[in-house]
Amino acid sequence: MRIGVLALQGAFIEHERRIAELGAAPFEIRERRDLDAPFDGLILPGGESTVQGKLLRELGLFAPLKRKIAGGLPTLGTCAGLILLARAIKDDPTVHFGLLDVTVERNAYGRQLGSFHAEAPLTDGPSVPLTFIRAPRIVSAGPSVEPLVTLDGTPVAVRQGHLFAAAFHPEIDANPSFHRLFLAAVSTRPVGEASSPPPI
Repeated sequence: MRIGVLALQGAFIEHERRIAELGAAPFEIRERRDLDAPFDGLILPGGESTVQGKLLRELGLFAPLKRKIAGGLPTLGTCAGLILLARAIKDDPTVHFGLLDVTVERNAYGRQLGSFHAEAPLTDGPSVPLTFIRAPRIVSAGPSVEPLVTLDGTPVAVRQGHLFAAAFHPEIDANPSFHRLFLAAVSTRPVGEASSPPPI
């Protein structure tokens, strides 16, 4: 199983370590030619969504990645990656991939000094650690969006078909449960499976 990790900025190395520990083969996506080889899943890491969005466009990665994601490529976005996937950003007209039917609010859990840790169950299972760093908040979600982790009544991780997203940073903590859930979805997706993404 080969997983591309967007490696333009942010916490991409930690994601690579987590998925390698689970037996998948990570590779870094830095330029257009990195998309020429086949891969089974994609991770959009935390970091600065504005910077990542700008670099995606400047490097010619944005359009081909959007086509792949919209076409059913299993994708996990964490923190900034959630913002890149979101349909809308509160009080901001910017839209990046816009394929996940949620509206998010930037830095809603506080800036760097407001970072915190918590625990909550993952899909009604055992609790997992949650590390929030300048995290966005999911303020609304469409009916096709399934909460995976809820904290204080608000979803902080969600799934919409082949799209997974988290406001926290699962790559920072030693518990691999969230990455295992994503890789399980990647491994069970039939080759050539079509998806029904929102229109581009």
